[in-house]
Amino acid sequence: MIESPHSDGRAGIDAALVKRLVAAQFPRWSALPVTPVEVDGWDNRTYRLGDEMTVRLPTAAGYVPAVDKEDRWLPVLAPSLPVAVPVPLAKGVPGEGYRFTWSIRGWLDGETASLDRIGDLSEFAVSVAGFVLALQRADATGGPPAGAHSFHRGASPAHYDDETRRSLAALDGRIDTTRASAVWDAALDAVWSGPPVWFHGDIASGNLLVRDGKLAAVIDFGTSGVGDPACDLVIAWTMFSGESREAFRGAVGQEPAMWARARGWALWKALITLVEHIDGGTGKDERRAAVNRRVIDEVLADHDRTG
Repeated sequence: MIESPHSDGRAGIDAALVKRLVAAQFPRWSALPVTPVEVDGWDNRTYRLGDEMTVRLPTAAGYVPAVDKEDRWLPVLAPSLPVAVPVPLAKGVPGEGYRFTWSIRGWLDGETASLDRIGDLSEFAVSVAGFVLALQRADATGGPPAGAHSFHRGASPAHYDDETRRSLAALDGRIDTTRASAVWDAALDAVWSGPPVWFHGDIASGNLLVRDGKLAAVIDFGTSGVGDPACDLVIAWTMFSGESREAFRGAVGQEPAMWARARGWALWKALITLVEHIDGGTGKDERRAAVNRRVIDEVLADHDRTG
């Protein structure tokens, strides 16, 4: 999950610690420089190791299962996918005061996706849809079923029903909670009945890399698994709009019930994040609050149009 730039030292992890871990466990790479990446994730700290590798360290115990999952499944999935994904090179163990397993990956060229870096947004939307469909077609045999390791992406959005209802109550009078409740109820009613397929779990701009204006790679499979892929459609409202949203919708297809669940996933995340940014412990952040209000408005309007 990509968030934003973070100062070195977050979660007790800094470049000096990474340097010590690499030197102790992978001495062949001990002479390489270690530098924080420009845009860091929340679940993990990521550092560049030399010119051709990255070091990725979970920031809390809940994110540790992703290390083994990605090491096991990324090499299996990669041949089925139309763009590059991270290549696991080595796995580290706790040490130097750091408590978790960690990984070393190959460096992927590209910049995180933003509107100013994308040549044609509708074309980009079609490329993202192509990735989503290719992932769904990959052999799901033996893949990790949706659950705690995927933060319940790929399962029913009902897992987050209590949290969503609390957020709706907290936002009563500040958003249209009647329409939002209808969107959420529709998502719960649209029960997944298809065969389990691979999902990424966090198809978002920060996890999409762009090179020469086009989709070049997809990173951060920490919330991936096998189950209902509705969560992978959320980008329709978080990044795309107008023509690009319709391009994505047309290219990715999917039945109406899938889109109903996707609206539920998008609404849940926007609601809980909006509460945090206007009432919660993170402090007020009007810019991020406005982003989540826009997502909510777009989801509600989409539900009104399509039912």
